[in-house]
Amino acid sequence: MNYKEALSNKIFQVISEASKELNVESYVIGGFVRDLLLKRDFKKDIDIVAVGSGIELALKVSEMLPKKPKVQVFKTYGTAMLRFEDTEIEFVGARKESYHFESRNPVVENGTLEDDQNRRDFTINALALSLNENNFGALIDPFNGLEALQNKTIKTPLDPDITFSDDPLRMMRGIRFASQLNFEIEEESLKAIERNKERIKIISGERIVDELNKILMTEKPSVGFLLLHKTGLLHIILPELTDLEGVDESEGQTHKDNFYHTLEVVDNIAPNTEDVWLRWSALLHDIGKAPTKRHHKKNGWSFHGHEFVGGKMVKKLFERLHMPLNHKMKYVSKMVMMSSRPIVLSQDTVTDSAVRRLVFDAGEDIEDLMTLCEADITTKNPNKFKKYHNNFKIVRQKIVEVEERDHVRQFQPPITGEEIMEIFNLKPGREIGVLKEAIKEAILEGEIPNEYDAAYEFMLKRAEKLGLKKVGN
Repeated sequence: MNYKEALSNKIFQVISEASKELNVESYVIGGFVRDLLLKRDFKKDIDIVAVGSGIELALKVSEMLPKKPKVQVFKTYGTAMLRFEDTEIEFVGARKESYHFESRNPVVENGTLEDDQNRRDFTINALALSLNENNFGALIDPFNGLEALQNKTIKTPLDPDITFSDDPLRMMRGIRFASQLNFEIEEESLKAIERNKERIKIISGERIVDELNKILMTEKPSVGFLLLHKTGLLHIILPELTDLEGVDESEGQTHKDNFYHTLEVVDNIAPNTEDVWLRWSALLHDIGKAPTKRHHKKNGWSFHGHEFVGGKMVKKLFERLHMPLNHKMKYVSKMVMMSSRPIVLSQDTVTDSAVRRLVFDAGEDIEDLMTLCEADITTKNPNKFKKYHNNFKIVRQKIVEVEERDHVRQFQPPITGEEIMEIFNLKPGREIGVLKEAIKEAILEGEIPNEYDAAYEFMLKRAEKLGLKKVGN
């Protein structure tokens, strides 16, 4: 088959001409070809294999392009990259790889196109299109990758045990592709993942998280997480999740399986956010339930304080997987800690003071928190489902009303610590904090409006109780 028309972009012609000048063969390979054949929007990157030096080819291509884009060279890996219009193009020399069991780093040698296709992770990623003058656009498919695309199958080109043992991250990549493309992993490849699951331990947390993020960002993340679970990888990577699995029974009382509930919540939130950290919050929102699970004869099962415990667990999980320990971790921790607050509100009579406190504590993340809590409604009872969603509408309306009136989302105390010190001629000390806290509490409880004059009068009365007197007029 020939796909010459699909390679109409000017860049492919330039690469072809540059290859001819250097007397090397070149091919476009991997994701671009796969997505082209699936008629999917391709990502803004293209992989080019040169049977020769990929770096030399990149430099020659840059030289032949009108604006001569800058070439980034990675000598250690024998690769080079340049940007053409809005696309990143990576050039690599064809190579063959061999691995030592203890290492995830291959011994790399120059090779043929066939060698390069052999080392690819899956048959659907080993497809190549020729950029050579004599057969421009010809499909090179030694492992029946086209058939795998048509059958929606993920399969390794070589023995899956060798493929996965050589680079264990390929196990997660296979699951990620199955999740992204809605493909099935071929049975022998799936069994090989289970057999080789322990090998994932040699992969860095950063590379694992990169794949987890991609699975989380799929249309239905539960597909990938169920495969991770089925193969045993999830227990190694995220034991906090698999610890939630199972329904315990005591004296005839059971609780829901929090693992499968969690996956439902992640699927529920997926259509409503493209924020990977909000999706992480959904994935981790119940992790505190395993360590806090208790059974009481009178009240049945409880998970007292699971939000607080879960929020603390987030930091340890992020540290273990080498995830960012900055505002992103703090955001996820905060979401987990607050994940039940709007739910409790929606079940009670919604008071202004409770809504004010919710908005104050959530701040700019209030909308995300509400999105998370609505995704947490997984009841199969249609009447309860409707009731809970209607209650959330009431909470949302209250949030709008309270915020318009009291402006607590970006709360700034009407009276600063410096003013308090000046008014009462105080040095820095405990009394200032006491007065500021009292003013804040009075505003949140609705005793006074969030205004300077009201806060000033309240402060004077409270200061009198503390034995403080205003200085001057």
